[in-house]
Amino acid sequence: MATQRTPMVPFGDGGLPADAAMQRPWRMRAAMSRTAGQTEAFLDRSGFDRGPWLTVCFACGIGIWFALHDLWQWGAIALALVIVTTVASVFRREQGSLPNLRLAVAAVAIAITLGLMVIWARSAIVGAEPIDHPAMMTLDARILEREEQPAEGRVRLIVAARDGETGRPIKVRVNVPLDRYSPEYSTGARIRFKARLMPPAPPLLPGAYDFARRAWFEGLAATGSLAGEIELVERATSSSGRIARMQEALSRHVRARLDGSAGTIAAAFASGDRGAIATQDDAAMRDAGLTHLLSISGLHVSAVIAAAYFLVMKSLALFPWLTLRVRLPLLSAAVAAGAGIGYTLLTGAEVPTVRSCIGALLVLGALALGREPLSMRMVAIAAAIVLLLWPESLVGPSFQMSFAAVIAIVALHNAGPVRDFLASREESWIRRLGRRMVMLFVTGLVIEIALTPIVLFHFHRAGLYGAFANVIAIPLVTFVSMPLIAVALLLDLLGAGAPAWWLAGQSLDLLLSIAHLTASQPGAVKLVPHIGLPAVIFFVAGGLWLALWRGRARLAGFGPVLVGSFLLVTTAAPDILVARDGGDVGLVGENGRLFVLRDKPGSYAQDNLVELAGTEAAPIDLERWPGARCSPDFCSLPVQKGERSWFVLISRSRELIDERALAAACERADIVISERWLPRSCRPKWLKSDRRFLERSGGLAIYLDKGEIETVAQGQGSHGWWKGASGG
Repeated sequence: MATQRTPMVPFGDGGLPADAAMQRPWRMRAAMSRTAGQTEAFLDRSGFDRGPWLTVCFACGIGIWFALHDLWQWGAIALALVIVTTVASVFRREQGSLPNLRLAVAAVAIAITLGLMVIWARSAIVGAEPIDHPAMMTLDARILEREEQPAEGRVRLIVAARDGETGRPIKVRVNVPLDRYSPEYSTGARIRFKARLMPPAPPLLPGAYDFARRAWFEGLAATGSLAGEIELVERATSSSGRIARMQEALSRHVRARLDGSAGTIAAAFASGDRGAIATQDDAAMRDAGLTHLLSISGLHVSAVIAAAYFLVMKSLALFPWLTLRVRLPLLSAAVAAGAGIGYTLLTGAEVPTVRSCIGALLVLGALALGREPLSMRMVAIAAAIVLLLWPESLVGPSFQMSFAAVIAIVALHNAGPVRDFLASREESWIRRLGRRMVMLFVTGLVIEIALTPIVLFHFHRAGLYGAFANVIAIPLVTFVSMPLIAVALLLDLLGAGAPAWWLAGQSLDLLLSIAHLTASQPGAVKLVPHIGLPAVIFFVAGGLWLALWRGRARLAGFGPVLVGSFLLVTTAAPDILVARDGGDVGLVGENGRLFVLRDKPGSYAQDNLVELAGTEAAPIDLERWPGARCSPDFCSLPVQKGERSWFVLISRSRELIDERALAAACERADIVISERWLPRSCRPKWLKSDRRFLERSGGLAIYLDKGEIETVAQGQGSHGWWKGASGG
């Protein structure tokens, strides 16, 4: 019979108790104590290296808000962080032990909570509710902004009006053909017109560009195109849109002085106006890794500020009386700051430009105070200011790429071996120039490595030769093209700018030649399928760890980078891609070729299908799929994946189909895809993706080998910009 008492186990003559169940927690406590002690010692050694991590945690809070979907999740995370902060603040305070660890835990929790609250409040304050459905509206509107886009044959107007159905105030973006546009329609003017309006478009496919999210934070309730003519109700006043008019006048002046593609690039450098750049030039600059030169960002703002600082410093140094009585670095920094702010305003004061200006002003402040200008603390402060003002910029490629590049540059140039390599020494100017050129190439290579995961995540393509092209392009733009444009504009005041404009044109023609030559090389562009958010998070986490810590501790950052690299190389293309309207469908064949239902080269939908399929070959019509049987109304085709054959039925028209015949066809198919509403009698074996289904899910990426479906709706949740049938 089983005994009910505790069995006695002899342990010998020792008098001490030896209960193993009692020993286990004490061993665990000892291990935890050792870990806490090691962490405390590590934080104590880190010193000022810990500061930038507060900005990282602040950014993590913003990212958590975007990643989580529902109100209760945001509230639960915020409550949990408050509890962690409270516990960390009172834990062992009386003993005074682990001060660095307790402070770190509390500070991290507070920073994450602050980031979560800031983006939550920003969304509630500035978020614009989109219109409910497509509509034709007559609007009496006031022009807020305008952007001329001659390369696209249109002018883009952003206007304030009232919804024709609900009467609520809305902000609308409308495309106006050039032949219906007049210079009288300037910023501040009041106009009346009829337009076809649409709610801002969500991603076409999983991983595609999310314009609806951007429009939400920009306050846009609808986008559309002009239908008919524009009536001018009230002219703009002389005080409204003064900076915008200066920007437009400067852009037109530059294009008038410099013809062709060089003139459009010069206008982009001088005024930030990229609307006139030809499509082929823009594509070449993108594929050559030189697109960053076209958008007014850190390079341009820094060049203007550095030039102003250098000129003022050298000019004032010619006056000994002034040199002995005034701190020239402080005065030069003030003048350079004014030049940078003026250039930022003149080029439109877009968020990337303002962000660059803030960073440059912090560097000027450090120079004026005699502090180290290129430090991670300066970068962290600039990033914190930008995220506090525009927290939504965190999820955009512009913020990520610009700060990734700056962090890479600062981390590289603060490294001991690099400092030793660049240290001044007695040598010939040829050797000095050679070292500078080598460092420029290494810097470009490091920047390309840092940016590649971000570029692939957002754009699904990367220029592989960008480091080589930038070695020539960056010095050419910084030290030749931009100074020549500035000199030409100054000489135009005297009517003598023609020679400088000619030289500037030659330098910009050389820049475009480099772009076209680089982009035309075999393998210049690499396309990959959507790599997914986890891979990018591992890359970013590892990169930040490598950049922000010092000593051997930074080597731990290679772990997440290796994990991200593994996820990147193992990313597989979807087998089937279905756009949100069901009308554009792509199938990826065995050899990676893309077969499309609608073969429309250059269309937005087809470009997205090509990029997300990760193929560089031209798409093929779906009728050429092996074994495909197509009629004017449907295509039926087998898809072999592993050991299984999937039968896919895709509609091609909206003509009325006999319901019994359709039901019989659906019964034999595994997957049915249609842009129409299919009857309930259509019951395929696995998936029916018709208009009703797609309104709830958005675009689809189907992986047959795993039997998984990725939808746009899975990444949207209850955020205000998503208007699927099951959300918002």
